[in-house]
Amino acid sequence: MDDRQFYDEREETKQIPLVCPFCRQENSFPVRWKVRSKKKGLPQGASEQDRKRFAKARSYMVRVDDMVACRNIRCRKRFEISGQSVVLTE
Repeated sequence: MDDRQFYDEREETKQIPLVCPFCRQENSFPVRWKVRSKKKGLPQGASEQDRKRFAKARSYMVRVDDMVACRNIRCRKRFEISGQSVVLTE
């Protein structure tokens, strides 16, 4: 059984404060995340091995956007987001 059957998936946008490396201004940027929430129950037709994997599964978020554009009117350069790309929830 595929691991994707253990999760409900949705996309979410969060405002994250970042500092532009070019103009050094701090702004809030919208960053898209894919939220994978563990389902309440095990899907139909699961084997014993699938039950063990489902018991260990946890909800988590994966960052979709790797780049953002500076909001400063004079700068407007794109820069890469560094740091965590996966966050465990619950």
